[in-house]
Amino acid sequence: MEDQNNVTEFVFLGLWEKKQIELLFCFLFLLCYLTVLMGNFIILLTITCSHLIEQPMYYFLCHLSLMDLSFTSVVVPRLIRDLASERKVISYNNCITQLFTFHLLASVEIFILVSMAFDRYVAIVKPLHYMLIMNRQRCNMLIVTAWGVGFWHSIAVLLMVLDLPFCGPNLINHYMCDVKPLLKLVCRDIHVASIFIIVHSGVSGALIFPVLLTSYILILYNLRTHTTAARHKALSTCSSHIMVVVLFFVPALYIYVIPAESEIKDKEISVFYTVIVPMLNPFIYTLRNLEMKIALQKVWSQVAH
Repeated sequence: MEDQNNVTEFVFLGLWEKKQIELLFCFLFLLCYLTVLMGNFIILLTITCSHLIEQPMYYFLCHLSLMDLSFTSVVVPRLIRDLASERKVISYNNCITQLFTFHLLASVEIFILVSMAFDRYVAIVKPLHYMLIMNRQRCNMLIVTAWGVGFWHSIAVLLMVLDLPFCGPNLINHYMCDVKPLLKLVCRDIHVASIFIIVHSGVSGALIFPVLLTSYILILYNLRTHTTAARHKALSTCSSHIMVVVLFFVPALYIYVIPAESEIKDKEISVFYTVIVPMLNPFIYTLRNLEMKIALQKVWSQVAH
């Protein structure tokens, strides 16, 4: 068969077949999305309008909230609209745009989580050199690096997908355009492309995740020499980071390390890191953080007056 692209649009099969269930989840996902918007907007406003923005940890948290807002907005509004629609259609160009943007923003989020882990490591293991190492210039460099790595990753994925021929089936067994569901529609052998995705996304993620966990193990080990009060404060902060890292990485790794030919519940699992985790992040970072609670009270009491 000659490699060519005859597909101008794709049709999502969505999450469920029954319309009544889809309408129920349309409402639930709308509530989730509004919670994501409100929760992350509150974090952004609280940090930028308080002294917390001067601290590297909260500077990174600000960027993390911005990423949660952005990459959720790439997926969830269309998902909500499709759940209420009879036919879930997306053009080829819009599908490719969604794929590129989602991978870009998700990659940037991963490297912001790495930067946050590095910040906590320096704060606890090298406290006397903290302000020297984690100055604003270095923080900005880490953010720029996150965008650079994210852009490189998403460009590589984009170029790989653009080279694939879609010459017939256009039903995507998913609710968004991602690499693995698209690979199942390609009209040539996808073995090489599947290995590329596993190496490029799965293996890189599988390397980053243990590095993050190791950094937190070293942090916890070094806390032995700190005072009880300092230990309690550091533990509350680090436990929040660890929760977010585990919640984000585990489902993503499960999807991207398994070959595209395998039949796993990709779309159900991806709901977790596209909807649930961005919704939980603001609660994890505010309810377990005393400084955030105090800043919240100050900023919102000023807004109220």
